[in-house]
Amino acid sequence: MAYRNGAFVVDTREGRIAQVIGSDGGRVQVRRPDGGLEWEVPLTALRLATAEERAAAGLRPYRDGCEECMALENARRAATGSEEAGKASAAAYGHWIVAHSAEGRN
Repeated sequence: MAYRNGAFVVDTREGRIAQVIGSDGGRVQVRRPDGGLEWEVPLTALRLATAEERAAAGLRPYRDGCEECMALENARRAATGSEEAGKASAAAYGHWIVAHSAEGRN
């Protein structure tokens, strides 16, 4: 299975969540979701991160009932090409930060 740039995956060798930034044949380049050093993982050692794993890592826990979250997520999923996908991901994450990240911090 190939992974699109921007997808959140788990490096099953170490159980680390990562974001796909590129691929070259059977190897995939990833980095921590908050940036940092990149590393390569064999394609066979990756799987998609679950919603629970993404939420535990503080990544885009879309809100049920938020129409803008749903629209942005649908646009992200429909995006083709790495530039379009990157812009759609940034828009969805930016909305989440502005609209939802401060909820419950009192």
